[in-house]
Amino acid sequence: MIIQSIKMAMEAISSNKIRSFLTMLGIIIGVIALIVLVSLVGSASDSITDQVNSLGSNLLYVSITDDKGIPMKLDEIEKIALDKEFSAMAPMGQLTAIAQNGHADEVATVYGTTPSYSDIRGLDVDYGRFLRTTDVENSSYVAVLSQDAATELFGKTNIVGERVSLDGRSFLVVGVLAEDTSFMSMMSNRIAAYIPYTVATRMSDSLSGVSTIYASSSNPNSMDGAEEVLNSIMMKRLKGDEDAFSIINQSTIMDAMGSITDILSLLLGGIAAISLLVGGIGIMNIMLVSVTERTKEIGIRKAIGADRSSIMMQFLIEALVISLMGCAIGIVLSWFIIQLATMAADGVVTFTISGGVVGVAVAFSVAIGVVFGIYPAYKAAKKHPIEALRYEG
Repeated sequence: MIIQSIKMAMEAISSNKIRSFLTMLGIIIGVIALIVLVSLVGSASDSITDQVNSLGSNLLYVSITDDKGIPMKLDEIEKIALDKEFSAMAPMGQLTAIAQNGHADEVATVYGTTPSYSDIRGLDVDYGRFLRTTDVENSSYVAVLSQDAATELFGKTNIVGERVSLDGRSFLVVGVLAEDTSFMSMMSNRIAAYIPYTVATRMSDSLSGVSTIYASSSNPNSMDGAEEVLNSIMMKRLKGDEDAFSIINQSTIMDAMGSITDILSLLLGGIAAISLLVGGIGIMNIMLVSVTERTKEIGIRKAIGADRSSIMMQFLIEALVISLMGCAIGIVLSWFIIQLATMAADGVVTFTISGGVVGVAVAFSVAIGVVFGIYPAYKAAKKHPIEALRYEG
C-alpha cells in the first residue's frame, strides 16, 4: 500500500509541476539556510580553533598596564622563565615603522622579542634562522621578515644577507618566515619584522619597560600551576595591584570560543528552522487545495472499498514526498553554495558540510511533511463517499 501511495503521490506531483515546485520552494530555502549557515559557522570556527591551537594550548599572555613607575626589565623576564612551571618565556614590544629597500617602502609592524618567542608562537622559518640569544645580548641590528614583507620589499623570498631599513636604521636580514595563510593573519598587518628586544627599545621610548609577556607552560595538560606562579610574581612585582596587569590563559579562550560558536550555530539553526516552518505551511495550504480538487477521486476510491486509513496514508505520503524532494534539492544546492564559498575563501578556510547537519535537515523535513500533512490527510479521509461523488467543484 505504501509503494502504491508513493506512486500516486509522484503522479500527483508531476501532473502539477509548477505548483509542486513552488510548494517545495519553502522547504528548499529552509534546508539551504539551515545547512549553509550552520556549515559556514562550524567550518570557520573549526578553522579558527585549529589556528589558535597551533599557537599552543599551553600559552599564557601577560599585559602590564601600570608598572608603578618601575619598568620591568628584560633580565627580570629571564629570571622568571627559570621557574619549573614554564618551558619558555619571551617579552614582546610592538611598534610601527617604515620598511624600505631601495625605492620600495611599506608600513611594517615591528616586533621586538627574544629567541623563545619563535617556540612559544610556533613560527616556522623558510630561509635562514630566527633570532639568537647573542643577537639580543649584543643588540645586533638583525631582522627576520615575514614572507609578505620579503615579497613586497624585495620581490623575492630568499633574501637572507640582504639589508632592510626600518625607520632609517639598517638591519641585516637573517631569516624569512614561512608564508602565513591563516585566517588570523588576515586580521593583522602581514608586513612584519622581528628584531631583538634590546634593539626595539632603542627605536621607541614606549618600550623602555616590558609591558607584554608570552609564556608557555611546561605542563600542557594543566595551565593552573603556571598561571598561579605568574599571577603571584606579578602581584608581588606590582605591589599587590591586581588591576595593574592581566593574564590571559589560552585554554580559557578556547573554551569561550567553543561556547560562542555553539550558541551562534544554534541561533542560526533556529532562524533556518523558521524558514522550514514557513515551507511547511505552504505544503499544508497546497495539500488542502489538492484535497478539494480531488474530492471526486476520494469518493470513487471510498466507493470501491478504500478505507479512511488508506486515504489518509495517500495524502500524508504525498505531503511527505513533497517535503523530502524539497529537502533533497536543498541539500544538493547547499553543496554547490559551500563549494563556491570555499573557492571565494581562497584557501583561508575550507568549508564543509557535516553529516550531522544534513541529518538534522532531513529529520526536520520529515517532521514538517508529517505535521503539516496530517490535517489535509485527515480532512480527505473523513469525507463521506456519497457527498464526495456528488461534488462538482
